[in-house]
Amino acid sequence: MRATRNTLHEDIRGKSVMLLGTGLVHALDLERQAKQAHWNVRGPDFIALHELFDDLAEAAEDWGDLLAERAVALGGVADGRVAIIANRTTLPEYPIGAALGPDHLRALSIALSTWGELARDAIDQATAFGDADTADVFTEVSRGIDQKLWMIEAHLPEAEA
Repeated sequence: MRATRNTLHEDIRGKSVMLLGTGLVHALDLERQAKQAHWNVRGPDFIALHELFDDLAEAAEDWGDLLAERAVALGGVADGRVAIIANRTTLPEYPIGAALGPDHLRALSIALSTWGELARDAIDQATAFGDADTADVFTEVSRGIDQKLWMIEAHLPEAEA
């Protein structure tokens, strides 16, 4: 941790930086998964899904920036290297064989749902160790995840959502 005049205790800042780093890993993984879908989707709803997946990728990139900038503001290092993402993500691996819209929709809904649960857990952790601002950052991310999950699931049959 680098020195800063931030008045949060260094122990709290360290815990927050770790939590934010995990969030960054998931944001970057989701961004890549959404781009994978964007590039490879086929089927009758191509243009709608192509645009939806690109919008999700942009949102995930924005969430990553938010998380990374908070970590750096606390004296930490934002680590978005590919090897770190590959080693630390807990999102399910994206299915390389996904081609048709429903395949991509299912995969992304699972990734969003998984990350939504992790983001809500991060809110609870940050609150418990006394960093309301980091909890607030994760609250913003969680709301965005929920909104994007709703939009993705709106394209799936009711039984699959």
